Formats: sequence, structure tokens, C-alpha cells
Amino acid sequence: MKNHFLVLTLCLLTIHCAYSQGNTEYTGGYKVKLNEDGTKYMRFIAWGQFWAQYNENVPDDASQLNFSIRRARFLTFTQLNDRFLILTHFGLNSLNGGNTSPIGTGERSQLFFHDFWGEWKVAKNHNVGAGLHYWNGISRLNNQSTLNMMTLDNNRQSWATIGLSDQFARHVGVYAKGKFGKLQYRFAINEAGNSTLDTRDPLADGVTVYAGRRILGSRDAGKVIQGYFDYNLLDQESNFLPYKVGTYLGSKKILNIGAGFFNHRNGVVQTNGEGADVNIWAVDVFYDAPLAQDGSAVTAYAVFQGNDYGTDYSLGAYATGNMVYGHFGYLLAGPKDKTRFQPYLSYQTRSIDAIDDRANRLGIGANVFMTGHHSKLSLEYTNQKVGSSGTTGLLTVQAMIYL
Repeated sequence: MKNHFLVLTLCLLTIHCAYSQGNTEYTGGYKVKLNEDGTKYMRFIAWGQFWAQYNENVPDDASQLNFSIRRARFLTFTQLNDRFLILTHFGLNSLNGGNTSPIGTGERSQLFFHDFWGEWKVAKNHNVGAGLHYWNGISRLNNQSTLNMMTLDNNRQSWATIGLSDQFARHVGVYAKGKFGKLQYRFAINEAGNSTLDTRDPLADGVTVYAGRRILGSRDAGKVIQGYFDYNLLDQESNFLPYKVGTYLGSKKILNIGAGFFNHRNGVVQTNGEGADVNIWAVDVFYDAPLAQDGSAVTAYAVFQGNDYGTDYSLGAYATGNMVYGHFGYLLAGPKDKTRFQPYLSYQTRSIDAIDDRANRLGIGANVFMTGHHSKLSLEYTNQKVGSSGTTGLLTVQAMIYL
């Protein structure tokens, strides 16, 4: 089966498309003009990502080859003028044979709002908004768009609070965003979620638990405060929407230096029953630029992130400790209206205080852009080792379409 799967992936990556032109930035989609000059409009964007994965490290009764819908999303936003905007984003994630519902209802139904916010202009280049939003702090990758990632998926630990204080990396709250010259900012004050992935009991289980609001109450647990600031040294990126581009495929020359933070007062409860603050911060740098007139380009990113979830906190992907992550991709030379190839590498190393050891992950992959990010195939192999445990390998093929 493994050999058959490898042959399948190689065949997919050799598919050639004679015509492949498309917008590589997020602000695509179908635009409905509500007046003649298009200043009043409604825009629609839909996308899907479909996975086939081969994993040797599964129980004896589990299949090593599995298929899933990684993401199925629909987003729309509307402006009647530049003074206000409303955005709606809904969909599902990681739908597979193990969590589908017989008739699409009940607890297994995964369709939900990812974003729903309204925004108002308060001054030139400065806006405020409210709702379920994605104007996050910490790092560029904690604000990553899922439409144009360079790696097959986002670095998991960069989405540092999914399911702990938020709803799938979104909080309900208020935010401000804008720019002063080349410096862009986003800042938010949010509610913390009462229901979290961390259902443990700090006293009974003897561990630090991220459930401050559930255990201590909304007054003592406090609000979530977060922000991210990036300085655009070369071409200026758009901050019209919060979703950061993963790779521009050489259409821009970007060099950004960023820094961000996340603070949740008494977000966790420790083994003595007392609350403790959650503090996460990061500094990062992003570079994306064409190399020559032949169409070649590079994309590079690096981040240092400090994670403090309380004393010896550890739950799945989350752990108190530090993280260094980076990736590098090279877009091969070729005509922009033909199929494009982009091999890449990624590497992460992080400390886990709870086990006094490290976790490391190496990723090797390639993208095949048939119509820019609108139609692409990705192949990635990751190898991961956590502490003294053995290494685990995972091979994933992704087919993606967005309109």
C-alpha cells in the first residue's frame, strides 16, 4: 500500500496544465458591484482543501491510508462605502470517516461560524470593529490565511490558543487596526471562552489546566488582550482583512519585521487551585521576493515564540516553553501562465517544560501551482520526535481549489 501511495503522489505532482493564470493574493473571489463604479459591492470567496494521508504510526485496527476534507469554507464581505464593512465566514474542518454524521446533524455536525464582525472607519488608515474576529496577536502565523500558505498547512503551535480561550483561533470582542506609515498594527480586547478543549481538573488530576473562566468565573479570569505589529520595509502589504499571505509567488517584494503578544489574566488554574496568567509573545521576520525576470522567487519566514501557559502546562500541541520555527521555499523559474513548482523545507524545535525535553519536527514538501493558489497540489512529508519517544512520519497529499 505504501508503494502504491507513493506512485499516486508522484503521478499527481507530474500533472501539467497548459494554462494557469490567477491572482495569488487573498483579495480575490467573485465581486458583485452594487453601483456602476464598484465602490459599493459584495464579494464571495469559497475554497476547499482535500487530503490523502499515509501514516504508519497507527493502531493495528486502523487504516494507514485515510482521506479527509481538511477545510470547506465560504466567506463574504460587503461595503456600501469605505466607512463600514460586514464580514461573514463559515465552514467546517477536518471532516473524515471517523466524524461524519449519518444525516449531517447532531454533535458531529461541524458547520459553524469562523468569523462574523462589523467594522467602522474612524480616521484615514484606522478602523475599529466588533464581533467574532481573527485580528489576532502573537505572530504572523497566528494571523495566517488558509488560502495561500506556502507549507501544506500552518505551523500548528503558531495557532497558540485554538480551543483553549477561543473558537478556532477567533475570539468575541473588539479590535482596532490600522497603520502609521510603514508600521501596521492590530490590537484586540476579547472574551475568553468558557468551554475549552482542556476538560481536566487541576486538583484531581494534579496538572495546570487552561480553564480559568470555567473554574474561577468570568470576573477573576479576565479578558484576553492581544496585539501584533509589523514594519513593512519594502512593498506595503494590505491590512484590509486580517489574513496574512503565506507566499506571493514573486508578485511582491516584501520584507517585514513583526512582534506580538497574548495575555489572559488567570487564564489557567494551577494544582493549588489558584489562577495564573497566560503570556505568549513572539518576534518574527518574513521575506518574499522575485529573484529575476525568469519568474523564480523565494519565500522565507522565521519566528521565536515564548509560551507561558503556567507551571509545566502541557496538553497536546500546547506546552509551556519556547519555540523556534522557520520555513524556506523556492519558486522555480518559468512562465507565470504555466504550471509552477515550489519545493520547500520547514523546521520547528520547541522546549516542553513539563518533560524537561524538546520536540522537533522537519517538513519536506512541494507545491504545484496550476492556477496560482486557486488550483494547486501539495505534497509534504513530516518527521516528528517528542522527548525520548520514537520518531513519527506522515505523508500528506493535498488538492486545493478556491474561487
